[in-house]
Amino acid sequence: TFLIFSDYMKPPIRLAALMRVPIFHVFTHDSIGVGEDGPTHQPIEQLAGLRAIPDLVVLRPADANEVREAYRVIMTLKDQPAVLALSRQPLPIFDRGKYASADGVARGAYVLADADNGRPDVILIGTGSEVRLCIAAHEDLTSRGIRSRVVSMPSWDLFEKQDKAYRDSVLPPRIRARVAVEQASPLGWDRYAGPTGEIIAMHRFGASAPLKDLLTKFGFTSDNVIGAALRQIEQNKAS
Repeated sequence: TFLIFSDYMKPPIRLAALMRVPIFHVFTHDSIGVGEDGPTHQPIEQLAGLRAIPDLVVLRPADANEVREAYRVIMTLKDQPAVLALSRQPLPIFDRGKYASADGVARGAYVLADADNGRPDVILIGTGSEVRLCIAAHEDLTSRGIRSRVVSMPSWDLFEKQDKAYRDSVLPPRIRARVAVEQASPLGWDRYAGPTGEIIAMHRFGASAPLKDLLTKFGFTSDNVIGAALRQIEQNKAS
């Protein structure tokens, strides 16, 4: 069912985590991409609320390959429930010959695309449908000679279980220029964007309009991600 209706499912989801029962829930329509159904059906705070439940694994994959790997993760869980949050709209399938393998989903976050020398000037972090915006921004920045890294982060829970060395390899502490992109509440994203990073998220309820109009209205465009990346690079040069 729609992710917004996870609100009605909150008691059994929480109890499954409390009892450590390895069941999983599949939700769709995971963003304002619902479109004309409007703010009553567009989830805002639901991802943050689900991520706050102890021992619940929340996965928001970016393409079909990440969905496959998310199911691989879910099927290995022995004492944890999981939530799979999927989009309504069709998403592009990333060329895994050009970008990194989707098996990085098992570690919660991974470097999907990187600067040629592995030393980016800015890191773009996304989940679900917003990863494509990060990839589009990365390609544009690369064409301008600006080094960027795209991190796909389908699961905060799994990423936090990785050792510090791995987490630092994905999000090097020395790189403070960061942009996080998610069509949901920004709550919690400062952990990954850092104290000076920029978060492109939903700061209000959604609206009723065609998908493209909504994305433009709320800033979920590659141009907006590019602008944020350039501001981050300039800001961190100055500091």
